[in-house]
Amino acid sequence: MPDTLPSLSPQDALVAIMVAVSLSDESVRTAELIAIEQMVNHMPIFATYDIEQISVVAGTVYALLEEEDGLDALFGLIRDGLPERLFETAYALACDVAAADGTLRQSELRLLEEMRHELNIDRLHAAAIERGARARHLTL
Repeated sequence: MPDTLPSLSPQDALVAIMVAVSLSDESVRTAELIAIEQMVNHMPIFATYDIEQISVVAGTVYALLEEEDGLDALFGLIRDGLPERLFETAYALACDVAAADGTLRQSELRLLEEMRHELNIDRLHAAAIERGARARHLTL
């Protein structure tokens, strides 16, 4: 792991969370990438965000996840870059990416569980966020 890790802006931290969920099963699906792009393009929190920065953040996340303690380092960067009031937002975005392809895999569920713990998301709030993501991504 590099001696010095980059710092993340709040928007970078949100993108990093979404990318981490997408990478969690080692197979980035098109639906997940589209979900990330749509959220960055349409959510007010990303209004001033340079969409080109997504690839830079994705590269950082990918490199960290290749390392032994990379997930811990990633969560440290996210907590440092993201105001606590946006922790639930980060979890909601992660849930939307996980649900985007219509299937929740064990690796995604484990990562979401770890996110709940690392971001100190109340279990009841997490359940509501998860339920909302499931409702938004249902198909006929």
